Amino acid sequence: MARLASLPYPITGARASNVSYLGAQRCRRKFELFYPDGFTDETYLVAERSYKERAHLEWQAELGPAEFRKLLARGEFRRIADLAVRIESHTNLLFSFEKMAFRDAVKTAAGARLFATELYAFLWGRGSPQRKFEDWAQAVADLPRRRNRVLTWPLVTVFGFIARPDKHLFLKPMVTRRAARRYGYDFDYTCEPSWDVYRSLLTFAAIIQRDLDRKPGFKARDMIDLQSFIWVQGSQEYES
Repeated sequence: MARLASLPYPITGARASNVSYLGAQRCRRKFELFYPDGFTDETYLVAERSYKERAHLEWQAELGPAEFRKLLARGEFRRIADLAVRIESHTNLLFSFEKMAFRDAVKTAAGARLFATELYAFLWGRGSPQRKFEDWAQAVADLPRRRNRVLTWPLVTVFGFIARPDKHLFLKPMVTRRAARRYGYDFDYTCEPSWDVYRSLLTFAAIIQRDLDRKPGFKARDMIDLQSFIWVQGSQEYES
């Protein structure tokens, strides 16, 4: 499994210096209340990490870059979309209405083709991170819509997170905003998916990684660990 990439996002300057280090310490202690051994805690591995990691490994086996390219070359856009639906369904990352919206969006040939080609470009294509993210968000916005809204932050970020947790992070808005407040990070959030917000999210992840790195048991393997840390801070299920 790929290791966490060095995140090329600034962790200095006004936004980073506004982090409350008391808040960061409190967040780590909250995580330790539930998982005393940090990211190596056996209960953590079962409760938070294992199902996300399984989804990633399944994606690697079915839709790794080489296999993804072969399917694209053969025009098997429907197959790519079906695999993405199946793999994501093994997680609880999306709300049921988001799962339904995505399934409806890729049922058509045009929707499956748009999803498959633009997702590959986002994950493995050339170009700046900003350009690739903006093109991907626009593609999600252009997917066919039946009832429910397709352009949500979870839908825009879930496939990058499953496919490349070395590089991409999943954004659950309410949970992440609550976690950022508790951490003392000025998260630059708007409900409309944009590069500025995603870059702010990745900066938050880089700050958490930096702050936890030297604590035994808290060296993040990838974005799965960082997303799980954020989830513990902001999710109602971890309110004591």
